[in-house]
Amino acid sequence: MSLEHSYRDIAERSARRGALDGQPLTPPDPYAMPSALLCWWVLTGQGLRLAEALMAAPRGKPSPLSIRGHAGGRFVKRVLDIIVAAATLVVLAPILLATALLIAVSLGRPVLFAHERVGRKGHRFRCFKFRTMVTDAEARLAEVLARDPALAAEWQETRKLRNDPRVTRLGLVLRRTSIDELPQLLNVLRGDMSCVGPRPVTADELGRYGDAAEAYLAARPGLTGLWQVSGRSALSYQARVALDGLYAARRSLLLDIVILLRTIPALFRTQESA
Repeated sequence: MSLEHSYRDIAERSARRGALDGQPLTPPDPYAMPSALLCWWVLTGQGLRLAEALMAAPRGKPSPLSIRGHAGGRFVKRVLDIIVAAATLVVLAPILLATALLIAVSLGRPVLFAHERVGRKGHRFRCFKFRTMVTDAEARLAEVLARDPALAAEWQETRKLRNDPRVTRLGLVLRRTSIDELPQLLNVLRGDMSCVGPRPVTADELGRYGDAAEAYLAARPGLTGLWQVSGRSALSYQARVALDGLYAARRSLLLDIVILLRTIPALFRTQESA
């Protein structure tokens, strides 16, 4: 088993048991191993100390520019968000237009799906995505959950279904390639979201975050984040919550850059395993 998987396994088992026997590990490079950060967050939440060296910048690398509590850092992050989002929209315009046309022809209107999410400081906003489900998705969900107790339990635990019957064939392709999330670039330009941050969650989900909710509300939700490059949907719900809280508590421009650089390889790994 690789060191990467070892840290993830420790965090997963610790989250399930609520405790861990033995001493926590100290990885050599927190910016190179997101699952080690996950391990740190879970262990710290249980009152176990982890050597401070975990959160120090690796030797030979510049110290991360902290965003937490620094107006200058937040301003730089916002400027970078606008530049990256605008440039990406221009470059991917043909894909966006082609996707919108395919949805309109095969599924009909609306092309976009907007659902309320909770952002920084509790700000509510409409999060945009390309529509991947049938028109009567909410009614269909109620029927499916009432008919299948196993699916109802899965929904209650993760707020999603791994094999969701409401998702269309085109929707499956859009989700596996993450094309369905590209309209969130508009949310970034509007200031609702950031390029990097915690997952955008509903108010109902945030109620399950417990002590991590305060840290989550300190940052704008992101198009990508630690959860994206650490296993995405393969992670348990508890692990995703832990990564959201960890990013919000330790965010920096250096960490953002590392996450952005790792997002595309992470997407390819997701497609290969789909």
